[in-house]
Amino acid sequence: MIEIKEVMSKAEMKQFIELPFKIYKDSPYWVPPMKKAEMESFDPSNAIFKSVTAKYFIASRAGEVVGRVIASINWTEVNDLGKAKVRFGWLEYMEDIDILRALMTRVEAFGKENNLSYLEGPMGFSNMDKAGMLTEGFEELATMIGIYNPSYYPQHLAQLGYAVEAEWLEYTIDIENLAPVAQMDKFARIIEERYQVKTMDFKSMKEMLPYVDEMFALLNKTYADLQSFVPIEPFQIEHYKNKYLQFLHPDFISCIQDKEGKMIAFSITMPSFSKAFQKAKGKLLPFGWWHLHKALQKNNHIEFYLIGIDPYYQNKGIYALTFRDLYQRFMKRGILTLETNPVLEENLKAQQLWKHYSPRVHKRRKTFRKDI
Repeated sequence: MIEIKEVMSKAEMKQFIELPFKIYKDSPYWVPPMKKAEMESFDPSNAIFKSVTAKYFIASRAGEVVGRVIASINWTEVNDLGKAKVRFGWLEYMEDIDILRALMTRVEAFGKENNLSYLEGPMGFSNMDKAGMLTEGFEELATMIGIYNPSYYPQHLAQLGYAVEAEWLEYTIDIENLAPVAQMDKFARIIEERYQVKTMDFKSMKEMLPYVDEMFALLNKTYADLQSFVPIEPFQIEHYKNKYLQFLHPDFISCIQDKEGKMIAFSITMPSFSKAFQKAKGKLLPFGWWHLHKALQKNNHIEFYLIGIDPYYQNKGIYALTFRDLYQRFMKRGILTLETNPVLEENLKAQQLWKHYSPRVHKRRKTFRKDI
């Protein structure tokens, strides 16, 4: 018999966080999160929960935790965008469709209790969290922000009547394929002169910090026309600053400003921390921090996380400036390959951006929907 229980104590939350470490203990592809960071993300005091309601559920059988899921409601999405949706995420379970059925039945009940009409997931509390269940690329190393899951997850959801709602592609690119656009110095100078823009040169993260809020504002403007985008609220920004800024380095970031000093475009990349996270095994201490430090200092694989550009400057060649700057830094550091963040299939602008660099699709992921 499978029992579903809402997480109500720290001990139960610990069981919730520990479950994937059991499921993937023998997987060479799963990248574990930092346990402390997970605990902090789920803390009710987080600013994210000013506009989000979340419930945490664990599934047990014979006293053993065998599954988990988070059901959440992003009220900005529901009230401002008119989407009567319950999000489900952080889904993990042993290979038994009955466990999934029991978990999702509880998520469906949560949706009905709040007069909502459908479920979609896996996805997080906002668009800055992980989204999309892996459907291809099960033998590829996961990224720090990518969900990894066994192949039976999407199969089981389909059997329970869940249909595909959105799809993402992930590309891998040889750095040498960026060389043509990065070496077009004459073209870059023409763009700079025509639009009176220039690169923002940061020597440290301390110098860059005052501009982080501008980056989030640009994200909201860049992706506003995507049907799946939910604006990032100002009070949520601190949460994501704390979550991701520790992994950033100015060498892997390119920002462009206009003649008034306003940021009009940025590209954020990071060296791959995947293998370092695997070695850390969910803990910064005693040696996890050292593995992360080494990954930042010496790495030949880069991950492309975020691109933002003011709509006025889109299709004007501005991306060539950021790619030029990043390519030069990548070459100095011996970077050989680049992996993109998940790109929505409907985001034709992003796909057009990458198609010039001989990309290879090496992962696909999807969210699944069910009406209730």
